[in-house]
Amino acid sequence: MCTECRRRGKLTEIELSGRGKIFSYSVVHVPPKEHELLAPYIIAIIQLEEGPRVLAQVVDCEPDEVRIGMPVELAFRRITEESEGGLIHYGYKFRPVISAQKGD
Repeated sequence: MCTECRRRGKLTEIELSGRGKIFSYSVVHVPPKEHELLAPYIIAIIQLEEGPRVLAQVVDCEPDEVRIGMPVELAFRRITEESEGGLIHYGYKFRPVISAQKGD
């Protein structure tokens, strides 16, 4: 359903590569309570190779290593845990593409 006009239409499934570049980012130093242990962490807008932009956390690098235009790839990671030994929620984050930076 279109969020603008509320019309129903035909949807086309598109497989995304999970690769893109950092379009913009911010380093979170004062997070909400449930993410206090992660601070500082990086939140970025990722421009996917296929065109769409997504908001996601960038992992496996330090905040001072992040650059606009940095190649990144999708990483399947733990997002939250309800309690010790409780339900764990997984989702996507992005990490730097190391192989592209070191001479593929």
